[in-house]
Amino acid sequence: MDLIEKLWDDILSRDPLKIRAAFEHLNDQERRDVFTHLEKMSRDNGWHPEQKISADAALDVIIHIIDPK
Repeated sequence: MDLIEKLWDDILSRDPLKIRAAFEHLNDQERRDVFTHLEKMSRDNGWHPEQKISADAALDVIIHIIDPK
């Protein structure tokens, strides 16, 4: 498995610890890109329902990293 596959495997794992670890290793631009892609997965048509659930789970974790209020 290459690094990009591993990153997305962790981001979409629904495991908060894996999501956090993967996201925290990204630079600011990569974080923005991943967040934007996850938002598209969550809201746009054409994604499998399970992918949407995984994207939502990742967004829930990532939002707490970005804005820990």
